[in-house]
Amino acid sequence: MARYTGPTTRVSRRFGTYVLGSAKVLERRNFPPGQHGPKSRRKLSEYAVGLAEKQKLRFIYGLLERQFRRVFAAAKKERGVTGERFLQLLETRLDSVVYLLGFAKSRAQARQLVNHGHVKVNGRKVDIASYTLKAGDTIEIKASNNSRQIVTRSVEESRARVVPGWLTRNDEALSAVVNRLPTRDEMDPSINEQLIVEFYSRF
Repeated sequence: MARYTGPTTRVSRRFGTYVLGSAKVLERRNFPPGQHGPKSRRKLSEYAVGLAEKQKLRFIYGLLERQFRRVFAAAKKERGVTGERFLQLLETRLDSVVYLLGFAKSRAQARQLVNHGHVKVNGRKVDIASYTLKAGDTIEIKASNNSRQIVTRSVEESRARVVPGWLTRNDEALSAVVNRLPTRDEMDPSINEQLIVEFYSRF
C-alpha cells in the first residue's frame, strides 16, 4: 500500500503541532521548515487554511489524497453530520484502532502489524489496514510468539496513553472490544473538521 515516506519532523514543523516524527523537534524549532520559516508572517487565505487542515489530518492518519478523499465521499453519503462521520470513519480504521489500543507505538507501525497478518477481527485474520470496525467487533493479536512479543513491548511502552472509552482492552489476552462508535469529544480536539468539509465543498 502506498504511504508517505518523506521527512517526518518537517511535517510537524509545517503545521506547528505534533503530526509525525519526534514531538521534541517543536521544542527546539517551533517555526516552519525552509530558509524563510522563522520570518514567515504571511496571512493565509481561507483556501490555504482549509488545505492546511486537510493535509494535517491526512498526515495524521497516513493516507494519500485518493484514499483520504474516498473516505470523505463515504462519510458524505451517510446520515448525520458529515465532518463528525468523517472523523469516525478514520478513527475506526483497523490500523487506527490498533494504535489507539497501544498495540503499536505509531499508526505507521499499526498499519504494518495489520498488513503482516498479526491482527484478527472476530476470530479471522484481517490484513487490510483500512478495514472499518463496528460496534461489537473484537480485535485480538495472533497467538504466535513473534506477534505477541512485538505487541507486549508496545503496550508496555505506551502505558501513559489512555485507551479511549469506546474501546475496552484486555491486557492478558492482548485483545479488545469495540463498545460503540467514538463521539466527537473522544476524537482529536485539535482538528477542525468543518474547515475540511468546506474545503471539499469547493470542488
